[in-house]
Amino acid sequence: MSRIGKKPVVIPAGVTAKVDGQLVQVKGAKGQLEFLAPDDVSVVQQDNAISVDPRNETKRARALWGTARAQINNIVVGVTTGFEKKLEITGVGYRAAVQGKTLQLALGYSHDVSYPIPAGIAIVTPKPTEITVTGMDRRQVGQVAAEIRALRPPEPYKGKGVKYANEFIFRKEGKKK
Repeated sequence: MSRIGKKPVVIPAGVTAKVDGQLVQVKGAKGQLEFLAPDDVSVVQQDNAISVDPRNETKRARALWGTARAQINNIVVGVTTGFEKKLEITGVGYRAAVQGKTLQLALGYSHDVSYPIPAGIAIVTPKPTEITVTGMDRRQVGQVAAEIRALRPPEPYKGKGVKYANEFIFRKEGKKK
C-alpha cells in the first residue's frame, strides 16, 4: 500500500482544479499547470480534493500510484506558492549577474559563461555569489539549478565551484611531502 498515494490532495482556496479523464488542470495565483496521469491509475475529484487510486494490483500500478499523487500535489503547490532553489558560488573571482534574459557567470574559465534563462523561470542574484532560481514547475526549477551547478561543480580540495545552498562538500586533504 502506498502511504503517499492514500492521502488525497487538498485544493486550497483560490485554486481551481479540473479533472478530465487522466488530465488534471490546476489554475492558481501564479498561473496554470497540467499533469497527464498514467493509465495505470484513476484520478477522481471530490469536493475540494483530488484522490488517486490504482486501477489494478500490478507492480507498475502500485509504483505509479504514489508518484501520480506527488506530481498532482507538486502542481497544486506550484500554482499557489511556487518552488525555489538557492545556489552558492565559492572561489576567488567567481561571480554571477543577471543581464536581461541571460545569467552571466564568471567561473574561472578563460571566458564568461552565459546561461539563457528559460521561460517560466525567474533567476535573481541577491549577491554576486548567490543565485536564486524560482518558478511554478518543480521539475523545471530543479533542472535549471542542476544545469547551472554542472557548469562548474564544486571540487573536493578547496570547495571552489557552484553548489546548492544546503549541500555539504566532502573535503579531501592535499598531497603530503
